Amino acid sequence: MYINLRNQVGMIKQRKVGFSWTTFFFAFFPALFRGDWKWAIIQFICSSLTFGVSNLVFCFIYNKLHINDLLEKGYTPSDESSRVVLVTKGFIAETRGAAVS
Repeated sequence: MYINLRNQVGMIKQRKVGFSWTTFFFAFFPALFRGDWKWAIIQFICSSLTFGVSNLVFCFIYNKLHINDLLEKGYTPSDESSRVVLVTKGFIAETRGAAVS
């Protein structure tokens, strides 16, 4: 399931919600290619210390961590279906009468 997030400038990013197959197969490289330096470094260090076992954890949680970081940076859902998914999955609180721009 994918969501669309928009920042204040109007740039839209499409992100997957749920299990990260790319992190499962490629470890920290998806975070690196997204420009998510913080989580790329954390995944690399954890992977080095645990001989790759931590990748089995990160493939379940990385997409959620990345979406939370984008929301903290000011990204908002760009359409109603994205907002519904974010509310359903617990990323954001439901607001009554709020219009998505």
